[in-house]
Amino acid sequence: MRGIRRKRLTRSYTQRPALSAPNQEWAIEFASDVTANGRRLRVFGGVDAFTRECLALETDTSMPSQRLTRVLQSTIRQRGAPEFIRTDNGPEVSSRHYLAWCVERSIGTIHIQPGKPTQNGHVESFHGRFRDECLNASWFWNLWDARRKIAGWQNEYNGQRPYSALGYRTPEEFAQQWARTPHRLQHFPIPLRRKRAKAKPFGRLRRP
Repeated sequence: MRGIRRKRLTRSYTQRPALSAPNQEWAIEFASDVTANGRRLRVFGGVDAFTRECLALETDTSMPSQRLTRVLQSTIRQRGAPEFIRTDNGPEVSSRHYLAWCVERSIGTIHIQPGKPTQNGHVESFHGRFRDECLNASWFWNLWDARRKIAGWQNEYNGQRPYSALGYRTPEEFAQQWARTPHRLQHFPIPLRRKRAKAKPFGRLRRP
């Protein structure tokens, strides 16, 4: 007898056009760590894919989908709802509760294909910095100490750290400058770094 093949969920991926304004797309992901006494920590992080602002860094011992949507709802009250939210395929963002929450608020969901984290590159880059500069560099005595240090790093990241992709402006500075742009232009150019021209090798000197 042939074995019964289990049905697996497949994700189709469509390349989206370049972003031109805040709240067009948020990217979210989770990170894990432990305290000094071995207590497990779960950190939910989200960024605006256009301004690169860190929207949330919520820290707790667990982060179910109900807690996730409460954090997102709090962020929406502060800055408005996004058009899309880009995520991986974890259980928190694949649950019925999370999907129904997005449908009720007319928020599109973008799930990247399994095994392709580069499709969520903005938040992957952010979490790389977050882990290197905060999680790996800090010693958390307890949950409250972790929340305090992580919140401090978030404020430094948004307001004091220039970002090369934003023309060496901080995320907050870039967002404020975009908001002051006349008529809220659909395209806000980000200065790109100029590529250095490769030096051409000198030819052989000819004798006169």
